Amino acid sequence: QVQLVESGGGSVQAGGSLRLSCAASEYPYRRNCMGWFRQAPGKEREGVAFIVTDGGSTYYAASVKGRFTISQDNAKNTVYLQMNSLKPEDTAMYYCAARWTPSGSCPMLGFAYNYWGQGTQVTVAS
Repeated sequence: QVQLVESGGGSVQAGGSLRLSCAASEYPYRRNCMGWFRQAPGKEREGVAFIVTDGGSTYYAASVKGRFTISQDNAKNTVYLQMNSLKPEDTAMYYCAARWTPSGSCPMLGFAYNYWGQGTQVTVAS
């Protein structure tokens, strides 16, 4: 069974940076969307950033574009989320997720993903 393990969360001041990692026990499919959702208390889950493991296409939510960068190390089955210029509104539990992508595109909808990590907390203080 595929396992996704996140790490790298923590607490920072506004304007600071964090890097999240998501290590997969194996890539579930030859071509995967892997990426990050986040959910703050009382808010809906939001797709943040995604990458196609076969090809490297990336997708970002408008709220993080220009500040966050998703990347991958296929040799390690690991996806990274570099988060710069963090804002208090970025505070949330961040979840890694994966799904098959026959088309090479990545939906930003949680129900479309069938593999999930346990989450890592990111807290940004003002």
